Amino acid sequence: MLNNIEWGILFVIVNYALFTICYRLFGIKGLYGWIAIAAILANIQVVKTIELLGIVTTLGNTMYVSMYLASDLLNERFGPRVARKAVWFGFFTLIVTTIVMRMAIHFDPAVGVDVSQEALELIFGPLSTLLIASLTAYLVSQFLDVRLYKWLRRRFPAPHQLWIRNNGSTMISSFIDTLIFCSIAFLGMYEWSVWIEIFLTTYILKFLLTAAGTPFLYLARSFKVHEEDLPQLIQPGHPAAEQELPSSTS
Repeated sequence: MLNNIEWGILFVIVNYALFTICYRLFGIKGLYGWIAIAAILANIQVVKTIELLGIVTTLGNTMYVSMYLASDLLNERFGPRVARKAVWFGFFTLIVTTIVMRMAIHFDPAVGVDVSQEALELIFGPLSTLLIASLTAYLVSQFLDVRLYKWLRRRFPAPHQLWIRNNGSTMISSFIDTLIFCSIAFLGMYEWSVWIEIFLTTYILKFLLTAAGTPFLYLARSFKVHEEDLPQLIQPGHPAAEQELPSSTS
């Protein structure tokens, strides 16, 4: 049986492979859909804690980081306007999920028959600081990522410098995301030393996951652009292109 490290490596590969397939099959719509899927699953998985190399952490980081991959790919091929729209779509998805599921758990369960009420209440029940922290961190960090990617593109415009644009923007945005989330959710709840440990371990994990996703981003960028997405593809001379044509549109 696989241990948590081995299972975690497989988990990351499968998640990023599915992200790549989603773009390959559905184009821009697929990335919008992926951001919605990742936003929901990340907030469900975060209630489960696991141990990696003696460090206790939560699930959800892989799916969360994949949202940065999606917005960076949109920014790379279709520009910041499309990427920002995807961020708003992800935020709207979280709001809808929260409202609908909080209403759902207020239905009285069938006595002696229902077995899901407690689980649903655990995941969707409390309108807590965790939710506020998650929504705030998402909006700030995702929009920051879009802006940073555009800034880095001006300075590192070559196709082979995609890894600089992706890792640079995401690693900075992930730092801000982790800082906001941990500050709102945990500051004052734990001793300072414990808060620092939670912050550092969460950020380091996101840092590693960002690096691991880079090859999948290169692969996704090489795919043929869907015909319906061609009007939004960055063209030479477009301000967002910064003199760069995407690496492959054929």
